[in-house]
Amino acid sequence: LQSIHSLCSSTRFSVPYVSHYNLSLFICLPGPWGRCMGSDCGPGGSQSRAVWCAHVDGWTTNCFRVCDWHKDLYDWRLGAWNECVPVSARTFGAPRPFTCSGGEEGIQTREVGCILKSDGSPAEDAICEYFEPKPRLEQACLIPCPQDCVVSEYSPWTSCSKTCGTGLRNRVRSVLVPPLFGGAVCPNLTEFQSCKPGPCTGPEGMYSLRVGAWSPCILPQTRTARQAKRRKGKGQGLRERAGAKDPETRELIQKKRTRNRLNRQESPFWDIQVGYQTRNVTCIHRNGSAVGRNLCTPRDLPLTVQSCVLPKDCQVTDWAEWGPCSKTCVDPESPRGNRTRSRQVLQFPVGEGAECPLLEESESCEPQGDGVPPCATYTWRTTEWSDCRVDLLLSQQDRRRSNLTGLCGGGLQTRELYCVQANAELLKYLNDLREKDKASRPVENKLCEGPIPNRSQLCQIPCPTDCEVSPWGAWGPCTFENCEDQAGKKGFKLRKRQITNEPTGGPGNCPHLVEAVPCDEPSCYDWQLVSLDRCIPDEEKPCGPGTQLAQVQCVNSNGEEVDRNLCSSSPPPEPVPCEVPCARDCVLSDWTPWSTCSQTCSSKTIEGKQMRTRSILAYNAGEGGALCPNSSALQEVRNCNEHACTVYHWQTGPWGPCTEDPSSSSLNTSTTVRAGSDGQGPCSMGMQTRKVICVRVNVGQVPPKKCPDGPRPSTVRPCQLPCKKDCIVTPFSNWTLCPVTCDTVKRKQSRKRLIIQLPSNGGQECPEVLEEERDCEVPKVCPGFRWKTHKWRKCQLVPWFLRQDSPGAQETCGLGLQTRAVSCRQLDGTQADISECLKFAKAMPAITQRCQLPCQDDCQLTNWSKFSSCTADCVGVRTRKRALIGRSKKKDKCKNTQMYPLSETQYCPCDKYNAQPVGNWSDCILPEGGRVESILGMKVQGDIKECGQGYRYQAMVCYDQDNRLVETSRCNSHGYIEEACIIPCPSDCKLSEWSNWSRCSKSCGSGVKVRSKWLREKPYNGGRPCPKLDHINQVYEVVPCQSDCNQYVWVAEPWSVWKVSNVDLKENCGKGVQTRKVRCMLNTIDGPSEAVEDYLCDPEEMPLGARESRLPCPEDCVLNDWGPWSRCSLPCTRTNSRVRTAYTLRSPSVGRQCPDTNDKEPCSLNLNCFNYFYNITDWSTCQLSPNAVCGSGIKTRMLDCVRSDGKSVDIKFCEELNLEKKWQMNISCVVECPVNCQLSEWSAWSECSQTCGLEGKMWRRRSVVQPSQGDGRPCPSQMEQWKPCPVRPCYRWQYSSWSECRVESVVCGHGMRYRNLSCFVSDGSSDGEGSLVDEELCSSLELAVDGDKQIRLKEACTLPCPGECYLMEWSDWSSCVSICVKGAGVDFGSVQVRSRAVLAQEPENLQLCPDQAWESQPCTGGECYEYKWFSSAHPNSTRPLIWCQRSDGLNVTGGCPPVNPPMDNSSCDPPCLMPKSFCSEAGICMCDEGFTEVLSPTGQLDQCTPIPVLEIPTAGDKKGDVKTSRAINPTLPSTIQPGRTGRTWYLQPYGPDGKLKMWVYGVAAGAFVLLIFIVSMIYLACKKPKRPQRQRQQNNRLKPLTLAYDGDTDM
Repeated sequence: LQSIHSLCSSTRFSVPYVSHYNLSLFICLPGPWGRCMGSDCGPGGSQSRAVWCAHVDGWTTNCFRVCDWHKDLYDWRLGAWNECVPVSARTFGAPRPFTCSGGEEGIQTREVGCILKSDGSPAEDAICEYFEPKPRLEQACLIPCPQDCVVSEYSPWTSCSKTCGTGLRNRVRSVLVPPLFGGAVCPNLTEFQSCKPGPCTGPEGMYSLRVGAWSPCILPQTRTARQAKRRKGKGQGLRERAGAKDPETRELIQKKRTRNRLNRQESPFWDIQVGYQTRNVTCIHRNGSAVGRNLCTPRDLPLTVQSCVLPKDCQVTDWAEWGPCSKTCVDPESPRGNRTRSRQVLQFPVGEGAECPLLEESESCEPQGDGVPPCATYTWRTTEWSDCRVDLLLSQQDRRRSNLTGLCGGGLQTRELYCVQANAELLKYLNDLREKDKASRPVENKLCEGPIPNRSQLCQIPCPTDCEVSPWGAWGPCTFENCEDQAGKKGFKLRKRQITNEPTGGPGNCPHLVEAVPCDEPSCYDWQLVSLDRCIPDEEKPCGPGTQLAQVQCVNSNGEEVDRNLCSSSPPPEPVPCEVPCARDCVLSDWTPWSTCSQTCSSKTIEGKQMRTRSILAYNAGEGGALCPNSSALQEVRNCNEHACTVYHWQTGPWGPCTEDPSSSSLNTSTTVRAGSDGQGPCSMGMQTRKVICVRVNVGQVPPKKCPDGPRPSTVRPCQLPCKKDCIVTPFSNWTLCPVTCDTVKRKQSRKRLIIQLPSNGGQECPEVLEEERDCEVPKVCPGFRWKTHKWRKCQLVPWFLRQDSPGAQETCGLGLQTRAVSCRQLDGTQADISECLKFAKAMPAITQRCQLPCQDDCQLTNWSKFSSCTADCVGVRTRKRALIGRSKKKDKCKNTQMYPLSETQYCPCDKYNAQPVGNWSDCILPEGGRVESILGMKVQGDIKECGQGYRYQAMVCYDQDNRLVETSRCNSHGYIEEACIIPCPSDCKLSEWSNWSRCSKSCGSGVKVRSKWLREKPYNGGRPCPKLDHINQVYEVVPCQSDCNQYVWVAEPWSVWKVSNVDLKENCGKGVQTRKVRCMLNTIDGPSEAVEDYLCDPEEMPLGARESRLPCPEDCVLNDWGPWSRCSLPCTRTNSRVRTAYTLRSPSVGRQCPDTNDKEPCSLNLNCFNYFYNITDWSTCQLSPNAVCGSGIKTRMLDCVRSDGKSVDIKFCEELNLEKKWQMNISCVVECPVNCQLSEWSAWSECSQTCGLEGKMWRRRSVVQPSQGDGRPCPSQMEQWKPCPVRPCYRWQYSSWSECRVESVVCGHGMRYRNLSCFVSDGSSDGEGSLVDEELCSSLELAVDGDKQIRLKEACTLPCPGECYLMEWSDWSSCVSICVKGAGVDFGSVQVRSRAVLAQEPENLQLCPDQAWESQPCTGGECYEYKWFSSAHPNSTRPLIWCQRSDGLNVTGGCPPVNPPMDNSSCDPPCLMPKSFCSEAGICMCDEGFTEVLSPTGQLDQCTPIPVLEIPTAGDKKGDVKTSRAINPTLPSTIQPGRTGRTWYLQPYGPDGKLKMWVYGVAAGAFVLLIFIVSMIYLACKKPKRPQRQRQQNNRLKPLTLAYDGDTDM
């Protein structure tokens, strides 16, 4: 028990004393409850917890299990934040800070609880915490520092309230900042001082007539009852009489009754009752007490009774139900809608009744309910892309000089944008369009938000590949046109060429590939000589004549070997006769091959020739041998190409258009192609035809039979017909809205539609009308409302029984009141509800006015006539007149023209106007060119005019002769000065044309060729930039090139005759020299054709031009020339060798030997044996088609065959070795397109930034549609332009100042003060006060002053009686002041204040004064001020020694920090009453400057005596050139007042105790030391100097010269 008791006693629960039998009753501290568990949601779950002292009843209890769907049922309820409590108040013992800067930190709390949403009943916090954490219960806040009342300086003293006797003068001040947050209250605003101008000679005015305030308006009882009775009887009689009339008469009566009722004011909205009011007129003594009226000076008493309108407060109905929400659809993204509710006027305010409250209020809303549709969303749509155009990318230079047809490569295509309502039900956009009506209707572009789709994109026009053909091959043999049909003798020789590069449109676009020449004796097959065998002498002799067998093969007309039997029709060639020379015979070489034919055909003037030669290898011996032939026999010539130069070929024309094939059954149906495709999908097959003619070269068309039939091209081919595309247009947009006005100008409305897809391939054409316009209908009912006033009722006087006691009153005349009805009309005159005029019309006209029924004695006059017209401005006068009426004409007092003038004269108005420019010149603006701004469809203009001559504008302002702003039309100006200006056109970078390609850098294999352009003109004014140029302003293009290694070949002529050097002339043999001519020639398909420069041929390959050898003597062995070396087998090693052979032409005589017929040499690398390998060049730059500007191109590289010694050789050497080629020779590439920056069109001009005045501007803007790319023209910097608005005068209603308080014909009491409402004009600048102008000019404005529609032109006022103490009128509202801490960023809002000070005129009445008053109101834009103490060093000046100043320079009382400022005289005890004394900061009486204190024995100031003056001139003083010395009173803050140039300072040698001050002793000691110093200096100066030695002088004289001479740096 003890242990459990000790355990439980530590808990907050009470533990009763129990016996050890019932331990189970102990209540112990439980642990927290665990999570609620249960099978179902809601009540009925269970949760458990740990219990330190367990109870016998168990460990579980009922709880609430939270499920997710409870989220919608429960929520946190947040209470309002409580008042901010200082932190110091919550931390015990912490002292409150003495000074407050900015504000004191505080904490505010609130209540937060979990509630059931449906009925607001509280629930456990754990339920809400399940979904979101508990919101915070407290937050930091700031308690503002106390703001003391701040008041202005006093005004100057007024003059004395009396001219004699004892009066008061006063000065007043106003409240600038009210006391806030517990700050000090405002001090007295009025200070009084008694004054005695002098004794009064006569008795003072002791009594004044005082007018009291008018009593409330009341009705005379008897009259009301009589009126009601009469009205009731009249109404019944009318109803009875009206019953018998026919309908037309009844209607007339009804109309008249309505009119009368309106005139009689019996409107349900006005219950106007004219009553009366009275006031007291009393006689007042100067001390404020009332005395008998007879004591006041007898005079005309003012009215004491007058007619009045019984005041009725405005009465309104309860609020009607809320109207529908202006937003009718669901979209959380779009702004909320508004809904309004209104209430009706039951009773309008009459007389001084309370004004009506707001009749309409609105609040934001979202539409409620299930059936609310989602909001319409808007999205951008586009038309199809236009055709691809390359010319849009050309620079100015290219555009001018290049042929714009046939351009290809990269281009630009554009499309238009338009905005449509995006509908979920709308079928998929153009992809599935089958009918043009399915396109969406365009709406205004401003409805579409979000990213704007691209309006232009790059595109590609494939460049056509030109056909390239090889050179012509050699002429073939004469062959039949058709070898299968060899009828007739007609034959042709053909030559052919091949297509080396296939063109884009197929081989049909290539030139002809076969030419034919007619020939005789054709054959299809012929024997071709392969070689001749060795010469074999006849009859098996060793030498002498013999024959050579010809080795032949049978070939067809193309030179291909065929079966020998095909040549059986013609005999094979016979053996050729030859001769083997004998030992003593002349030896000749073999014939060289026949040279190429000199002509390709023959005519009368030209023949083809071929030549072959041979040479003498050894001469014959004496007589015995066969002789050598003469030189002409060493050469043979024969004719060749003897066919005539009549060459024929087939020529083809271009293919015609693809037309429907009549034999084809498929129909070309008109369909709409998917927007994404190019629209060229095949729809059916058609036919194309072309013209084929036979042409004779250099002559023209000949009959077809002249050309061979075999290679005749076809004239017809099948083709694919493209699909038809119909035009697709959007439906028309809705008609533009008509302005709801009733002006006579004819307004138009329009609607548009856009072409989405242009027709092609014979599809349906677009409609011509894309824009429609029509006149707006003039609205039947003009919008707008106006007040209609009805005629004034007769003047109602105060009942006679109420005024019959008034002196001079007459029953039928006097001052009264008249009323009238006001109704609401539409502008066309039809009746409308009053509430419409309250909303939309101007201020309601007055329904009551004072009137006068003239008495017999009164003078009655007509109204003034209009002024007579002026003949001209500024000339003469104009007059207006009035006349006396009735009996007034005969009364003498009425004939007094001073009192009652009958005419008025004025000078004619003199309006002179002068115009002058104002403001800056606008931007240079190009003329619009009549372009209509499109609100539908955003176009991209390729060439919107962006430069050239424009105009800039300056606003004109027009003033009248009084320097008042008037409409510019008065100065015959349209509001602007115009001046031509130039927007310089951009000029692109200009380069020259490409130079010609250089020759390939290598004559064999691959090299490079170069061409260049150079800079002609740099870009300016934002033109297209130049490409990257080198240091000499050139741009290069380098491409690889391939030179045919066999393009140039060495051609050696036959060896000349031997020139034997060591000669046995008889023998004609021995050592000798042979020469021959070697030339470099251009090689063609027919062989070397013309000589060229030697450097073009490979010098290593050049054959020898001379050779030394031994000419065989007679009977010597003669060999022919060596044959070619055999090829070394690879790889090259010294073990391999190559050989060449010769054979014996003439056998030697007996005893002589033939030399070796085989020659052999080892294979040596890079001498006679070479390895070969491929070499790949670098990639070229990206090559475009000649007609392309940019886009897709090709990079190429070349494959070289390189010999092991590094020399490039013919590619065939590598190809023979079958080396692997693993390289790609071409890859595609892209040259970036130069896209010029594209801008949108200029927007429409904005509204004017100011509705009137001099400084209004209009702006227009444009945006970048397509930024520049590549070397395109950059975007200009000017994206917006401004121009001035026409100057319009700013008119405004403005009050005049209040008049003095007027009390009719008496001294004091309750009166009225008045002010006027006038029309002012200004130029809109903030400092412009404005000038008074005619009210008509403000007639279009709402009747309001500074936004306040309550116009008050008169108000009650009080004119105090002599001796009364009263409150002044309210001061003006102070400037708006921010309650803040400067520099701390703490702001508690802004406030402005006005105050009423107390005024009194009699000293004895000061105790009767009312309390002063102030009132404040919040405002916006207050200035944040600082307050600082300032001091003055002149205690005898009018300004106090120390004062508080606001940071705008205003001197104030209050607001400065509570440091102890210097005290005034009232702080010293006893006060400082001695002349020239003041109270110091320490609370001690001290003397002014220039006086010293003389103290009494008790230490008090006794008197102030003058002291000697030491004048110290200051900077502004011209008396002495001494530095300024400044003495500052140490007891004052050192603030020197600016603007004072010179000042005399006084030093006071005596202290307050009358003894000398310490500084006097210091100055005396200093003066003594200075005196001794001066005496010493005089002594030294006057002492005679000792004469120095001569030598020393010389040294002294020389030393500077030495120094000057020795200019060494070490000196």
